[in-house]
Amino acid sequence: MNKASSIAKAASSEVSAKCGNLMSWLKRKEVPLEKETAAKISLVEEKDASESGKEDVISVRQGSVEYLKNLVEDIGWRRVLLVEFRKEYMDKIVKFLQMEKEKGVKIFPPQHQIFNAFNLTPLKQIRVVLIGQDPYHGENQAHGLCFSVCKGVRLPPSLINIYKELKMDIPNFKVPDHGCLESWAHQGVFMLNATLTVEAHRPNSHNHIGWQKFTDEKKHIVIKTAHPSPLSARMFFGCKCFSRTNEALVKLGQPAIDWSTF
Repeated sequence: MNKASSIAKAASSEVSAKCGNLMSWLKRKEVPLEKETAAKISLVEEKDASESGKEDVISVRQGSVEYLKNLVEDIGWRRVLLVEFRKEYMDKIVKFLQMEKEKGVKIFPPQHQIFNAFNLTPLKQIRVVLIGQDPYHGENQAHGLCFSVCKGVRLPPSLINIYKELKMDIPNFKVPDHGCLESWAHQGVFMLNATLTVEAHRPNSHNHIGWQKFTDEKKHIVIKTAHPSPLSARMFFGCKCFSRTNEALVKLGQPAIDWSTF
């Protein structure tokens, strides 16, 4: 046998050996038809279960979306906010509020007034954004507008200080006998709290549940000042934020806010 024949025979033997090994491996791995069918059915069931789980999550989240939509009366705001309402963090906020309610925890403002700032100031009419920290935490105080209380409710210290500043800042300003600031909202002042809810008698108790992500938007002209709370009023007095706001509006070709209308 010449060298070429030896190489060919060796190669043929090697291929046969490999083919034999491959066939043996395939025979060992061969699955009976009934087992293969069962395995496929199992995979389909797992996939269906997975899809069903996703549908359950979507269904639960959709419930939160409907809950939030029902609180927003203004159609313009509802269309804009729908995208945000569908996000996971908003679903968590709704679940938190519902769980607290089930535990008997009192939350302010009342549910139907949580989005009052949006309902009283339509999106297209916004000219000024007034931002507070969180709702008043006392009984019958918060009604969805920062710093405002319904007529007949005793003035909170923060609002008393706001009126003091207005009297110093705006000529001929007369302090009203109530604390309802809805007239400002109707003029285009979007009166938003950074956190839209609070637990009764626990200030800033809901600052961790995700509201800031919802309310933190890009601002245009920002006039910053200290909070009018008695704890920081010394830095608030003399800020002239109300007259400065009107000056900015006039420069933008917008009518000034009548801060004296109540």
